[in-house]
Amino acid sequence: MNATRGRLAPTSGQLALAARLAQGGSRAADAITHVNADAYTSPGRHAAEQAQIFACTPLVIAPSALLPERNMSVPHDGFGKPLLIARDKDGEAHVLLNVCRHRGTRLVEGTERICAPRLTCPYHAWTYSLDGALTGLPRPDSFPGLDKRDFALKHLPTREAGGLIWFAFNDDADFAEADELGQDFDAFGLAGQYLFRRRTHDVAANWKLIMDAFLESYHVQRLHAATIGKFFRDGVATGDMIGPHQRSAVGRDVSAEAVAAEDWPTLRSAITYTYQMFPGTILIVSPDYVNLMTLMPQAHDRVLVEDFMLIPEALATEKALDHWERSWNLLDGGVFASEDFRAAALGQQGLQSGAIDRITLGTLEAGIRTFHDQVEARL
Repeated sequence: MNATRGRLAPTSGQLALAARLAQGGSRAADAITHVNADAYTSPGRHAAEQAQIFACTPLVIAPSALLPERNMSVPHDGFGKPLLIARDKDGEAHVLLNVCRHRGTRLVEGTERICAPRLTCPYHAWTYSLDGALTGLPRPDSFPGLDKRDFALKHLPTREAGGLIWFAFNDDADFAEADELGQDFDAFGLAGQYLFRRRTHDVAANWKLIMDAFLESYHVQRLHAATIGKFFRDGVATGDMIGPHQRSAVGRDVSAEAVAAEDWPTLRSAITYTYQMFPGTILIVSPDYVNLMTLMPQAHDRVLVEDFMLIPEALATEKALDHWERSWNLLDGGVFASEDFRAAALGQQGLQSGAIDRITLGTLEAGIRTFHDQVEARL
């Protein structure tokens, strides 16, 4: 839900990373390390990650801005089960199984946002409110003794924090880290952003190759030379962790004065903050917009990546539309799809060829090492 804006001040953790960059510091490893190629190419490994990570860990499914008003819902199939993201009449977010409790029919088709307070099953017209409650059914006399309270849509644990909607397949999921990250996101007003565009990319690569690309800045001057590389200083990056999640900062023109201002517009003009939320979510805070990417592994060599672009205010003019359209085309199409995702697909092809049995990480790729250690710890 769009929040009222006041002065946005960075957290102490965000300022600490900025100060480290202003002093020329970086997060660098002490030595070369390696990751085995089969971490990306093994179908068995993919199955283990699904069972032991994605089925057990809280996952980001969408920004709050996807459902800006009450009585909205969106079907979502990316995580292998038919899901429904919903905001009910009271404004509470829910992630539900998109399955009618009568005969198991898929309740809602498609992928687009639905603006309606109730959803009706296409088969027998059982009707549900957006908190999952069964509100009505035809010929109730033919179901003697049926208690509608026993036939609500299946709820999955859900938490909305800091402008993101999280859920889990595990009933015992702990959302404490979502709340902690939410404090960082509140600092730059994520919950008050508006959704400009969303697109799902089907990438022929292991999901971890996508994550790897956003865990180091070593590639920025090379891979992005024709697009955004010129905006960043080579190797000027640092980071830390919030639980298993990584928070990184890449510098453009960071000064002690920018840090001392303790002001988000000043910091955003000098630093790009990126949050790599374990296992598969990326949040990039650019100077005037935010990109959220959710990774949904489909196989050892295929991942869906949904990219959401969030902007600070609702569209009001054709000039604004043109401005944001150009930003969207640059990042989603020109940088992510044409460069990052393409590099991941080329990496998958190379690793599956058997040409190398491990990848090599240099001292500027410490974030990748940290991420893979988190994955290994859960297998």
